[in-house]
Amino acid sequence: LSWLIRKELFDLVCRALGLRETWFFGLQYNVKDTVAWLKMEKRVLDQEIPKEEPITFQFLAKFYPENAEEELVQDITQHLFFLQVKKKILDEEIHCPPEASVLLASYAVHAKYGDYDPGIHKPGFLAEEELLPKRVINLYQMTPEMWEERITACYAQHRGRTRDEAEMEYLKIAQDLDMYGVNYFLIRNKKGTDLLLGVDALGLHIYDLDNKLTPKCSFPWNEIRNISYSDKEFTIKPLDKKANVFKFNSSRLRVNKLILQLCIGNHDLFMRRRRVDSLEVQQMKAQAREEHARKQVERQRLQREKQMREEAERARNELERRLMHLQDEAQMANDALLRSEQTADLLAEKAQIAEEEAKLLAEKAAEAETEMQRIKVTAIRGQEERRLIEQKMIQAEMLALQMAEESERRAKEAEHLKQDLQEARESERRAKHKLLEIMTPPPLSCIRENLSFEFKDTDMKRLSMEIEKEKVEYMEKSKHLQEQLNELKTEIESLKLKERETPLDIIHNQNAEQGTSKHSNFKKVPNSRHGAQILLCLPFIIRL
Repeated sequence: LSWLIRKELFDLVCRALGLRETWFFGLQYNVKDTVAWLKMEKRVLDQEIPKEEPITFQFLAKFYPENAEEELVQDITQHLFFLQVKKKILDEEIHCPPEASVLLASYAVHAKYGDYDPGIHKPGFLAEEELLPKRVINLYQMTPEMWEERITACYAQHRGRTRDEAEMEYLKIAQDLDMYGVNYFLIRNKKGTDLLLGVDALGLHIYDLDNKLTPKCSFPWNEIRNISYSDKEFTIKPLDKKANVFKFNSSRLRVNKLILQLCIGNHDLFMRRRRVDSLEVQQMKAQAREEHARKQVERQRLQREKQMREEAERARNELERRLMHLQDEAQMANDALLRSEQTADLLAEKAQIAEEEAKLLAEKAAEAETEMQRIKVTAIRGQEERRLIEQKMIQAEMLALQMAEESERRAKEAEHLKQDLQEARESERRAKHKLLEIMTPPPLSCIRENLSFEFKDTDMKRLSMEIEKEKVEYMEKSKHLQEQLNELKTEIESLKLKERETPLDIIHNQNAEQGTSKHSNFKKVPNSRHGAQILLCLPFIIRL
């Protein structure tokens, strides 16, 4: 590192990351009780860095955009801002109200896990994730499971977004937080009152020590005529010559240098946004649009393939269901056929037995008739014998009559059994015919007809119209963002422990009721690239 200048070291890091929007970032290091940034044109070891080894540098965003969606071109730039802002919110360096914390957590989950799938993302899948500031967790009587349930409910509504889109939604919500992108410094005004100076993309802000959310006064970059720095004293001269000049002191030279760096850098970016983009930026934006269009086409292709897979899966499930249904019907037909065969065999056996019994009864009836004729012709000599014979004759006649009736009944029963046998055989024939129909496979053309899908490539004109339609739909959805935050706040408000509110929580609630924020002190700053040129005079040289 001893021979490297800061820019060469910085460029090495940017090339390793594939980062081209380098003007937002810098290499930060700790020195004594404050932080500093490596200067561009000096060798690393010629600067006031700690002498111990190893030397630790942090690659961080030094300047923040006014509007992340409009200014951040590369996906890697957006991702680095997302990671840094997320860490600052979780570390409570940026105050975030509870309802916004839940919504931001849901976008962070979507950026990591993709679309919500209840089959995969089951209760407990966020148990090891750090998603909410500890201040927010301690403020409510809610278990981790209750927090996860609310985060998951929001997460499920983001279906269809890519990781990059989820990260951008995160930044769009975070950039409206009062402490987003603000660097705070302890200062003292000419009356000796301790205050905080805030430097951000829009200008300079003056805060009370106990209120980092709402500035006492603000100086937008387009309303500042001159910032001068001499030793420990800073002077801010507004563009309006009738306005009061604001002076303040900072006790440490190293902090004064850092304030000056941030003022120059933020002012330069403020002016840059209001000029025509450089050729490099125009090329980056053109490449980003092409990449976005390519990703959109790829995304639509993947969605079509996914839809086709889902339809094919549904068709396969339907075919499997139909196959199981046909198998059940075949089994039922087989069972019916078996029962029909068994019934036919049983009826045939009964019919045979009935025929044999009928023959036997007929033979007995014939024998009884013969016996009756024999008795009639037999001479009975005694009256007692004749009475006995008459009784036997009567009994024989009755027996013969019974035999005749039983023979007739058996004959009818045999006839009925023959009819049942014919019906059983007809049922058997129908069951075999139905089984044959079930086992015969349907024509392949039917299956092909259900599983055939047609790919149609969408031309760029249609793609542009779809992208524009998505933008319109998103604008409509964004109108409901505040309603969504209010709804989340209402859901958890009853579980809040008022005594655990921090001073910043109380100030935020008061600001929300009054509709004030750090931007309330600003007049509308034009974002036109043809706005007036602003001169930032720094007449005093800092000797290092």
